Amino acid sequence: MRSRDGPKGAGTASLRVEVVYALAHAQDIVTLDVAEGSTASQAVAASGMPERHGLAMSKLRLAVFGKTVAPGARLRDGDRVEILRTLMAEPNAARRARARRSLRR
Repeated sequence: MRSRDGPKGAGTASLRVEVVYALAHAQDIVTLDVAEGSTASQAVAASGMPERHGLAMSKLRLAVFGKTVAPGARLRDGDRVEILRTLMAEPNAARRARARRSLRR
């Protein structure tokens, strides 16, 4: 999916990537053309999601196809950059709490 007509003008190579932020009941997905050599954090900033969702760029955890990456990770054509939400509860503690509630019934 490489395109030669990127946002920086004719003749510059660009990559098509998706930036995704999943909420509890919805997903926000933006498809972008970014310059070759762009990083995960640059794609997130270009997507406008931090402003739209009130997220601080400095505190974001990012992944590409479910694998955690550093904000400076270089992107490849077709990558799906995911903005990871913080956990509301530690998974094992949440499971124990659900088990306790089900025993009380």
